Amino acid sequence: MTRRRWKKVYPNSMQEAIRLCLDYAMHKHHRSVARVAELNGISEWVIYKWMSAGSMPTNRIAPFELACDCTFITEYIGSSAQKLLIDIPRGRPVSQDDLLDLQALLNESFGQLRRFYRDDAEAAAVIASVTDAMCALAGHRQNVTKSESPDLALFDGGDE
Repeated sequence: MTRRRWKKVYPNSMQEAIRLCLDYAMHKHHRSVARVAELNGISEWVIYKWMSAGSMPTNRIAPFELACDCTFITEYIGSSAQKLLIDIPRGRPVSQDDLLDLQALLNESFGQLRRFYRDDAEAAAVIASVTDAMCALAGHRQNVTKSESPDLALFDGGDE
């Protein structure tokens, strides 16, 4: 069985988003459709109905994604509304290597864009590169935001 790269998967329809959630739950957590349905307190046939209709009640999206441990439905809804969704990074100390990695990622993204506009690069590769750069920048943005109001260190086990 080949290893699947889940971070690079983006759903193109609601049906595909539901299917990707179920595939992810099976692949990563060995949860069948019946188990996901049980965790949601519904029949597995309801999930099949949602998938065949390509719709799901909005109050069921969050519990369904929690049971599957992924957010493909939310990502599809956001992208269909022309919005960019990225995971909010947890924030962590940054080293010089992290900044150099960010610079390399931004340079790679810029190079991909330049090649695309010269008709030398494929759109999918450019989109992936730009998205990776934006996510990395969002991580550093979150670090700066958290430096202004750091989280409570309740479970740090620090020196007191």
